Formats: sequence, structure tokens, C-alpha cells
Amino acid sequence: MTDSRAAEVRRLRTEEHLSVREIQARTGLGRNRVYELLRGVPPPERTRRPNAKDDLRAEAVALRSTGHSVPEIARRLTVSKSTASLWVRHVPLDREAEEEVERRQAHSKAMTEARWAAYRRTRDEAQAETHASAAVAVGRLGERDLLLLGAAIYWCEGTKSKPWRRYDHVQFVNSDPGLLSLFLRFLETCGVDRSVPTYRVSIHETADPDAAAEWWAGELGLPADRFRRASLKKHNPATVRHNTGEAYRGCLVINVPRSRELYWRIEGMIAELFRSAAEPTIVD
Repeated sequence: MTDSRAAEVRRLRTEEHLSVREIQARTGLGRNRVYELLRGVPPPERTRRPNAKDDLRAEAVALRSTGHSVPEIARRLTVSKSTASLWVRHVPLDREAEEEVERRQAHSKAMTEARWAAYRRTRDEAQAETHASAAVAVGRLGERDLLLLGAAIYWCEGTKSKPWRRYDHVQFVNSDPGLLSLFLRFLETCGVDRSVPTYRVSIHETADPDAAAEWWAGELGLPADRFRRASLKKHNPATVRHNTGEAYRGCLVINVPRSRELYWRIEGMIAELFRSAAEPTIVD
């Protein structure tokens, strides 16, 4: 390729403002060769494709300069927050604009609170009244109550035998202290003292299993020497976890040794509960 041919290609681009396709037709050169010779030479304006979102981008910049937040811009222009952020990230908010955004947000929050305060107050009062009447209906739990409740919650949360895997052993896992306390009362009704089962904390590996075990022992009145090594759940960085912080203490696993007969008793009570529930209700 002679220098004169390269110069001609550049001249056609800069002076006659031809497109690559037109330069190919004029010179007979291949597309890649034309691009190579035009390296560093900007294309003429007439060959540029208009961006369908140029107007939206300009509006986003204008909104940002007047103090609007990225979520507000995204909502106004009906685009994603990531797109809005990309468009305006080069436009810093000055202090006055930031204060204006904070003022608007505080005002919006105050208006929302005022609008819903009366409703929330009425709802909370109704909830408290319902709780109180429901508590009266429960009364004091007798032995039969504890047996039926314990069997039912075990059938929901406990380990059960399957047709393909026999497991006649009582193991109960849960993270709710109230439910665990109720199950321990059930065991005591069945003659199983709290010093008999073994206990194990199942917890995320980023938490403190020893502190969790100590908390469970104190909360439920369990002997510390019956706790076994904790089961740690592997951390998955892609998972967004909400059960974190000091209040997270994992699950407590209760294993009752030599509990085959107890498991059979639970099976029997559940079978009778199911049978009774299937009977038609007789109204006097």
C-alpha cells in the first residue's frame, strides 16, 4: 500500500466525509484495511447513529444538577437505578442540593407517618385486645394438652421415618425459643428430663457457636455438659442473609437417646389425631 493511497483514504474521510462503505467503493480496498488506515480519524457526524436515549440522558443530568437523587431520577424517567446512576455519576451533588434532597426525604417520611399513624395505632390496639382474649382461652396447660401439642409440633418440625428410610428416633430442630420450650415440656410429660437429651447448635459459620450454645442453655434451662459440638453452615457470599447480628443464635437440635418407643407413641397420637379430625362434627 502506497502512502498516496493511505492519504487518499484519509482525505475521503476528512474532506468528503465519506462512510467506510463509500470509501471501499471508491478505492476498491477491503473493509478491514480501510478501518486500519482510518485509525485515529473520527467518523463524520452524518455517519453517527443517534442514541435513542440521548434526550433521557440529558434530562437525567439536568435533574441531578437540581438536587434529585438517583432513585427519583430513575422513577421519573422510567429507567433502572443502575442506568440512572451511570448517566449522572459524573455530576456531583453540591451541599445545598444534598440538603434539599434530605429535606424532601424527611418531609415525605413525616407525611407518611402522619397519614398512617392513626391506622397503626388502631391496628395495634386491636391486636393487643385479640392477644389478651386469646390468652384467656388457652388457660393452664394440662398433661393431655401438652401431649397433643407436643406430638403435633413434633410432626411438623421433628425428624420422621420415611418409607424409603426408617428413623425411629426423636430429633427436634427449631430456632424459636417458645416452641422449643413447649417441646421440652412435652418431653417432661413423657418422662424425659432435660438432662437426658443431647443438644447441638446448628449455626452459620460466621457466627459464634459457643456463645449461641451458652445462650440456649441459659434461655431454656439446659445442662451445659449435654451440649455437643455445633454444626456449622457454610457461608455462601451470593446469599443475602437477614438473620445476622447479636440476636442470631442459629437453631437448636434436640436428640433424645434410646427414643424408639417415644417415637412410636408420637406416631400413635398423631394417627389418632388425624382419625379424629376426619370424623364429622356432631352439633347438639
